[in-house]
Amino acid sequence: MRDHLLAIDNGTQSVRALIFDLRGNLVAKSQVYLEPYFSTQPGWAEQNPDYYWDSLCQACQELWPKSPVPREAIAGVALTTQRSTVINVDKEGKPLRPAIVWLDQRRTEGQPPLGGLWGLAFKLARMTDTIAYIQAEAEANWLRTHQHDIWANTHKYLYLSGYLTYRLTGRFVDSVGCQVGFMPFDYKKLRWASNWDWKWQVVPMAREILPDLAPPATQLGEISAAASAATGIPAGLPMIAAAADKACEVIGAGSLAPHVGCISYGTTATITNTQRRYVEPIPLIPPFPSAVPNAYSLEVQIYRGFWMVSWFKKEFGQIELQLAEAQGIPPEKLLDDLVAAVPPGAQGLVLQPYWSPGLKVPGPEAKGAVVGFGDIHTRAHLYRAILEGLAYGLREGKERLERRIGHAITELRVSGGGSQSDVVMQLSADIFGLPAIRPHVYETSGLGAAIDAAVGLKLHSDFDTAVREMTRVGHIFDPNPQARDLYDNLYRRVYLKLYDRLKPLYKEIREITGYPAG
Repeated sequence: MRDHLLAIDNGTQSVRALIFDLRGNLVAKSQVYLEPYFSTQPGWAEQNPDYYWDSLCQACQELWPKSPVPREAIAGVALTTQRSTVINVDKEGKPLRPAIVWLDQRRTEGQPPLGGLWGLAFKLARMTDTIAYIQAEAEANWLRTHQHDIWANTHKYLYLSGYLTYRLTGRFVDSVGCQVGFMPFDYKKLRWASNWDWKWQVVPMAREILPDLAPPATQLGEISAAASAATGIPAGLPMIAAAADKACEVIGAGSLAPHVGCISYGTTATITNTQRRYVEPIPLIPPFPSAVPNAYSLEVQIYRGFWMVSWFKKEFGQIELQLAEAQGIPPEKLLDDLVAAVPPGAQGLVLQPYWSPGLKVPGPEAKGAVVGFGDIHTRAHLYRAILEGLAYGLREGKERLERRIGHAITELRVSGGGSQSDVVMQLSADIFGLPAIRPHVYETSGLGAAIDAAVGLKLHSDFDTAVREMTRVGHIFDPNPQARDLYDNLYRRVYLKLYDRLKPLYKEIREITGYPAG
């Protein structure tokens, strides 16, 4: 009986091959760790597309010996990947250059300004700088400007999801749910933009260079014979459209109802809310496609969010790294012990987590800040301040979402690497003043992809049923009243005032040093 689902999750740090049953139980897992990128110039982040494919094949081949269910029990496949990583391929689907990874920071200044009625409209709306920012950030503009021959020979311009879908099915097709980045995509209508849309002027390209799109929970194709030989996935198995990893995390964590918020403590930290109506979380910044058809993921993100934990381990955590290796335990366990020894509020050390600039909130001049240092503070205080600062930033994002959607977010589901820490879960509950719920399974993005497959294959009748049957509460962390009150005071009286007070100084720093580039 075909009653199991294969989900492939190609994230930033690893690729996982996962088998789920129809109750959302993780039956088997294989994980291959990735080098996130290589860099040939400062600020660049690239990776070889074949490296992603070879790692995916390895993860699948290593999965089958671990699985208690035979391959014949797999009903279908769904893929979820990191967002905004782009790949140029020729007519045979062969990459023309390394993938530009979403962490890449190259910019292409000096693009022609948007003209005509669209240019006038954005000028009147005081959004000319926003358009210039999009033009500078768009990878396609850099490729067209600096690697003209490669751009001219590009048959298809794909996200990583589209590239891996091609390798699996032989078709140039991608899910609507994976379209997150600087492409001429209509986020409201959930399709490629109309011919008259301003996006084609801001990121110029031929429509034919883009793949066909399919809504989540519809069939993208079938596993090809070549892909079957490389991965061990049975040939002819249907491949069902899922969505990008963050969108899949949302439904995999059970955050389908509009009153439920999903926190993701991943490389980028986010808070996301699912809506059936189009609402911009920040004016003129669109919501992203949901893993559910005709729905939207309203998201506020802290770029390089939980990357800050990796940064701390590298720069200040050598003791824990060495002890963890000697004891055979994760270093995060020892870092959690450090944090637990520091009281809530880190004895007045408050961190603003803007380690990378943003488009509007924070602005392109933004920097991180740590205030309140005293002689009692240690690296343990700094580590706790990082975790608290991320939660403060996401609480601010939650309140911004609530103002936009017009109702309260009353439940929190927490996923991503940080959700495995009891310390992180508890301080999240305390800072938000709401119970923080850890889902029953860590692999929420993979589970979300499996939910898409289950609905697409009619193994569950609809998304409400699939989410109800395949997700559930793992552990609930209730707010501690004393910590909640302390955090609320620090958040309202200190954290919320930091950015506006420091913004003029950030601009001065940028003008003097040239960093970050604006």
